[in-house]
Amino acid sequence: MHLRVDPHSLCPPSQQLVAGVLDAIARGELRPGDKLPPVRALAAAVLVNPNTVGKAWRDLEHLGVTEGRNGSGVFVTARGPEVARATRLAETLDELQQAVQRALRAGHSKTTLRTAIDALLRFDAAGVKG
Repeated sequence: MHLRVDPHSLCPPSQQLVAGVLDAIARGELRPGDKLPPVRALAAAVLVNPNTVGKAWRDLEHLGVTEGRNGSGVFVTARGPEVARATRLAETLDELQQAVQRALRAGHSKTTLRTAIDALLRFDAAGVKG
């Protein structure tokens, strides 16, 4: 799993880490029982304060995606993949809805948007991107 934090993003670093872990779990890169990196090691790797990683790990545990085991670390739960996929799908659909609303407010037609989305999906499906 390769996590990174964009210091220029409007999204807080801890949320970027949560999203990265959720994505890794949702796509099967992390599986139930897998251990997440230690707080200090990941903090050093992505150049953030250890408290930032700790907050991300607590947020993931609150979602039910991970669980902390005293002295052993943080591990993906059995329900982790299901929760991660559902969470990321909900977030993605919300972002898509907001983007469509902005495009419609800007005067773009529904036909234009459908054409653009279809082209993006064909582009990704062809393996050219992604």
